[in-house]
Parts: sequence; structure tokens; C-alpha cells
Amino acid sequence: MALRWCLVEQRILGRTGRSVSVVGLGTWQLGADWGDVAEDDALAVLHAAVDAGVNFLDTADVYGDGRSEQLIGRFLRERGDDLFVATKMGRRVAQEPGNYTLDNFRAWTDRSRANLGVDTLDLVQLHCPPTAVYETDQVFDALDTLVGEGRITNYAVSVETVDEALAAIARPHVASVQIILNAFRQKPLERVLPAASAAGVGIIARVPLASGLLSGRYTKDTVFGANDHRNYNRHGAAFDVGETFSGVDYDTGVEAAHEFAEIVDGLTPAQAALRWIVQQPGVTTVIPGARNVEQARANSVAAELAPLSDDALAKITALYDRRIRELVHHRW
Repeated sequence: MALRWCLVEQRILGRTGRSVSVVGLGTWQLGADWGDVAEDDALAVLHAAVDAGVNFLDTADVYGDGRSEQLIGRFLRERGDDLFVATKMGRRVAQEPGNYTLDNFRAWTDRSRANLGVDTLDLVQLHCPPTAVYETDQVFDALDTLVGEGRITNYAVSVETVDEALAAIARPHVASVQIILNAFRQKPLERVLPAASAAGVGIIARVPLASGLLSGRYTKDTVFGANDHRNYNRHGAAFDVGETFSGVDYDTGVEAAHEFAEIVDGLTPAQAALRWIVQQPGVTTVIPGARNVEQARANSVAAELAPLSDDALAKITALYDRRIRELVHHRW
């Protein structure tokens, strides 16, 4: 395993000072909201990802209402590897700024520590909180208290918008910012990534395949399960619509994804989409999900691919400008 790990590029995750693989693993799929995944299959995905060189796992207390954290906790006990686990908190309660208190933070992190089976959490991220939270000093004072109490080592935020990201980056102890970034969501390239680099804040890129669109596997006739957010949240009924297909109209996204696949001929569309993110200046790690072992292994390969050519990058930008920009650029 050590030989394999030396082949996978690692970068420092902002103010944590820790090295993480440029391709990590997002574990939303292992908890819920993407269809059913059996426990043994979920553990197999975790093993496959780590065997392939991944050392950064991203989860949340709301994924399966703790199921994802619990599965990772079992995995950590089985493996014993020196992995970096980032979790999130705050989405299990009403999204009101008044709920972001020290007492709640203690209760939420205690639950995550129990789920993961650890004394101290590597990184806790506020999970896309209300915008007002970013301007509330008491929230960040409370997070500093959690560090002082040894409940967490570092804290960060997961955001919906560029403005929220910039507000978080300005906070002196925010270690990293997690934000949607992919070939169909390019706005963070303009201000967020340069600001994060200047401040020494890590960038965790989520929704890298635009909820699977950029895999090129879907057609306009694809049907998603009733318990899959790509079905029930397609119009933002459950949470921010930008989390589902990156906010792109599905039919338009399918068409644009097929054009993307033609641009990157010679690579799988998913690997090319991940490679596009990895080579953006300021990105620390990208966290694709995986529902099976094959996807986990294929995703990790993106860390070792040669950079996309200048010609391919220009064509991807042109595709975004022509098909996607007007749908999403002004919103997030």
C-alpha cells in the first residue's frame, strides 16, 4: 500500500497543515439520498479507495442520519490507516442562525465522535449554514472553544455561494472551504480560489461530476429512484437546487455532458472532469463519490493523469460559456 500511496499526489489542506490526496472520497452516497447501498458494498468502496491511494474521506452527520459516519468508524477500526476524516454539522436542525451555538456544537460533535469512534475530529465543517452565520463572531468563537476543548483539531465551512466562501476565507482560523466546483460550475475560479491561495486556506471541491452528469452515462430518459436526490430535489424542493446537477437544467446538462465527452476523447468523461478540477490553481482535493468498487478505483486514477491540454481547457471553457454560464453563473 505504501508504494501505491507514493504515486498519488498530495497537497497541504490549508491551515490544517496535513497532507491529503488530491482525489479524496465523498461519502454522501454511502449514507443516503443516492439510492440504497448495502453495508458490505459501502465498506468495499472505502477499502478500494484507500487501497488506490486515497487518504481523505469526507462525510457529514446528516448523511443517512449518521450512517455514513458509522460506516467510516467501522472502517477505521478495521484498517488502522493514518487517514484524514472531515465531517460536517448543522443540517440536522432547522436552518436558523440561532441554532449555531456552543452547546449545540458540543452535542453535534460528541455525536460525530461517537459515530466515528474517535476522541478528536480531524476537521469539522459547518454544513452550508445560513448566510448570516458567516458574519457572526460568536459562531467562530464557539468553534475556537471546541478546538481548545480537544473535541476537534480544525474547523472549516462548506458553502453554497462565492460570497459565503469569501466571508469564510477572511476568518483567521478557518482551515478550508468546501465549494461546488466542476466544469459546469466555474465561478469559484474567478475570486474564491485566488483568495484562498493568498490566505493559505484549503479548497475542497465537491459535486465534481455535477451529480453524475459529467460521467456522460445519463440520457434524457434516465430514471432516478424515488429516494435519489436527483429525482426529489431536481427543482430544489428539499435543499439548495445547486447541489443537484449543479443547478443546471437536466436536459441541457445531458446535452452539454455529451459535448464534454467529445472534447476529452481518449479519457473517460468522469476522469477528465476530475482532472480538470485537480489542475485548477488553488484546489487542494476533490471529493467524488462512488457507489461501487469500480467507480472508487477509476476516480483515483484521475490523480495520476497528465494535465488536460491547453486546447481541451479552452474548449471546456467555451462549452461552459455557450451552454451553462447563463444558467448558473449569476446564482451561486
